[in-house]
Amino acid sequence: MSGLAIVWQQRSTMLSGLLTTLELSVIGAILAAILGAGIFAALINRARPVRYAAVALVDAMRCVPFMLFCYLLYYGLPSAGLTMDNFTVGIVALSIYHASYMAELLRGAWKELPKDTVDAGIAFGFHGFGLLRVILPPVVIAAVPMLGNQFIQIIKDSAFLVIIAVQELTFSANAIQSIYYVPFASFICAVLCYWMLCLIVEGGVNLFTAKTAMRR
Repeated sequence: MSGLAIVWQQRSTMLSGLLTTLELSVIGAILAAILGAGIFAALINRARPVRYAAVALVDAMRCVPFMLFCYLLYYGLPSAGLTMDNFTVGIVALSIYHASYMAELLRGAWKELPKDTVDAGIAFGFHGFGLLRVILPPVVIAAVPMLGNQFIQIIKDSAFLVIIAVQELTFSANAIQSIYYVPFASFICAVLCYWMLCLIVEGGVNLFTAKTAMRR
């Protein structure tokens, strides 16, 4: 029996891993976007201590490998008295790690924002969170292509969660190949599944960008 036939027989295992990867990616992306908006607000805050703390967090996440960050959370939190299941640790790792990247992307888009937009918000009496509500929509719209790339990175980074035994797509592919010894077939199917998820994100970003351009 060919490797692909074996993988097809075990499609329920592969599908279960795919759904877990999808769940991890969607929840992780949503939480990362929310946290990223908060970090972005801190990055542009006028108070230096707040701004410097946000910059330190962003720099730390950008310099730490994601796999090592997963290890730190998975093995470090229990020693601090905080115990979470594998799936929750994976969500936390994806959310915090990628929130910093999203915040930096938003800050880059904010720098390209016409100064009149910020000045108009201040002129109308908006400050702090109120001003953030004014500038955030155009900043997000401008950053959508870059945020889309970050969403794709979240999907790919979810594969690293196999190191903490999260039963996502890579875990499922590895389980099939370890039992039936079909590494090429199982992993090529996993690659195609990741590719499909990334193409969905890319298509959504392109559709959003096209509709936004039509309204201008």
